[in-house]
Amino acid sequence: MFALCDIENFEGANLKCEPEWAVELREQYAGITPGYHMSKKHWNTVSAFGDVDQALFIRLIDHSYELIKSSLPKKEREKL
Repeated sequence: MFALCDIENFEGANLKCEPEWAVELREQYAGITPGYHMSKKHWNTVSAFGDVDQALFIRLIDHSYELIKSSLPKKEREKL
């Protein structure tokens, strides 16, 4: 799992993030907070209605996906 969100009432998403970058992002953007009901070290909640622009939101989704993908066994990565 690389993202968690409510698809019926989309307000944002929980996204995995490198711990150091996660802290930096939280300091820079009010719309990025520690992951709701997730490991606060590795997950951020990113608001769709805050100060995070669409380009950054997409970059964070891609970053989360790549983190999870790189942690998979080689055979599983190759399927993707």
